[in-house]
Amino acid sequence: MMRHPVQANGVTRWVDAQPRRHDPVPELKERSMPILRHEIGDVLRDVRQRQGRTLREVSHDARVSLGYLSEVERGQKEASSELLASICEALEIPLSYLLREVSDRLADQEGVAVPDTVPAGLAEDASELDALVR
Repeated sequence: MMRHPVQANGVTRWVDAQPRRHDPVPELKERSMPILRHEIGDVLRDVRQRQGRTLREVSHDARVSLGYLSEVERGQKEASSELLASICEALEIPLSYLLREVSDRLADQEGVAVPDTVPAGLAEDASELDALVR
């Protein structure tokens, strides 16, 4: 195979005369991957604003600094489970509500259909298992 010089930016490289076969370029994902801390922050902000409360009020009730709560709402800080529990308590919502809302948003972004009910066969199996355990 023949090689020939190629100059770029004052540097000479030797390359094959025939172009090499390249693997096909993988397709870019149509959607970007959702980031959990962004979704958590969005839900917390939505709840707080629906309640007509300020960051200052919620941060005081949750015993969290105003700046830190702001960063959590903007998705800049990853909140611990203890901190999320404290914020949820200050907002008077269960932690499960926050997690469910975040889960629903993530499923929607991922294009995943999550049923709201338990399929009949699964519910029957669960009740049979429950009877065996008792």
